[in-house]
Amino acid sequence: MLTFGRDYSLSAQETRQREEGSLTVQKNDDTLLGWPEFQVGRVAIVFATLFAAPARASEGDWDSQVYQNMEQAHQFYKNQVNAYARLFDLHPDKFTPLRSTRDLSAVMDAWQRAESPAPTGLVTLMEGADGIRSIDELDEWWELGVRIIGPAWKSTRYCGGTGEPGPLTAEGRSLLAGMAERGFGLDISHMAWESALEALDRYEGALIASHANPLKMVGNSTSNRFLSDEIIDKLIERGGVVGIVPFNRFLDHGWKRGDARSPLDRIVAHMDYICQRAGDALHVGIGSDFDGGFGLQRVPDGLDTVADLQKLVPLLAARGYTEDDIHAIFGANWKNYLQKSLPA
Repeated sequence: MLTFGRDYSLSAQETRQREEGSLTVQKNDDTLLGWPEFQVGRVAIVFATLFAAPARASEGDWDSQVYQNMEQAHQFYKNQVNAYARLFDLHPDKFTPLRSTRDLSAVMDAWQRAESPAPTGLVTLMEGADGIRSIDELDEWWELGVRIIGPAWKSTRYCGGTGEPGPLTAEGRSLLAGMAERGFGLDISHMAWESALEALDRYEGALIASHANPLKMVGNSTSNRFLSDEIIDKLIERGGVVGIVPFNRFLDHGWKRGDARSPLDRIVAHMDYICQRAGDALHVGIGSDFDGGFGLQRVPDGLDTVADLQKLVPLLAARGYTEDDIHAIFGANWKNYLQKSLPA
C-alpha cells in the first residue's frame, strides 16, 4: 500500500490494469489481492503485516520501507498502522480491525449471513520487532491493535533471523516475557533456528509460524527460513499452527523467476507433511504472504488470485482429507488460535 500505492478495495484485475508495464510489476509481480477476490474466495480474516527492512537488505531506491535504526523502524511501523486505519475509515464496509474475540465473532457472524457481502477482518501482525524501542512500549503497540509479533525478519537486536543465525539475546528474552505478560501471540516464521527453539521452550503465550514451509520439503535447501523437523514437532506439541506459503521458491528448491510455475499440488504436499508429523490436520493452514514481495508470476500454476486457493479443496480431498480436515486447514485452525489468544 505504501511502496506501490495499491488500493486493496479494488479488484485484482483493476489493479493489474492500472499497473501494467510499471515498476511495481517488475519488482512485485501482478497483484493477487483485491476485495472482490476476498469475497469470491471467502477470505474472512487476514493477518495484516507491519513490515520494514533493515538498510542492509534494501532492494534499491524504490524500496521505501527501509530503516537505518530503531527510531526509523518505529516510525515506519507507526505509518503502517496509520495506513490500515485509513483503510478502515475509507472502506468500513470492506475492511475492519480485528482485535478481540468480540471482533472475531462479529466478523464470522457477518460472513455466515449470506444475504450481503461481509468485511474482511484484519489482525495486525508486526514482522520484525526493531520498531519496538523498549519493552514498556509494548503497551502502546497493543493499544494500536498489534496482536502478534515476530521478533525477526533478518536478525534484530532481539534474535537471529532469516539468513543471519543467532540465539535470543538478553533483550530478546525480555521482549518475549513482556509479550507473554500482555497476551501477544509469538510468530516464529523468520526466527533463526536457535532462537525459535529457545522460544518454543521459553514462551508462555500462544505460538504460530504464520508463513513458513517445512525444510524437508524444499529439496536440498539449508536455509533457516524453513522449519526444521525439530521446530515443527515442538510447535505442534505447543498447539501451534504453521501457515504454508504458496510461493514457488518456497515449494521447490532451485526454482527461479522465469521457470515454469510449480504445480498446485505442491502446496498440498507441504500441508500434508505437517499433518503427517502431527497425526492430524489441526496444525496447518494457509500462510499466503500475498502480496509480500511476490505475486502472480511466482505462485503455482492455477492461482490467478487469492480466490483460487479454493482449488486446493479437491486436491486435499484426493489425498484422503475429510471435510472436517479441510475446514480446519482452510481457516478453523487459525480461528481456534485467535479464539484462544485474543482478549475478550
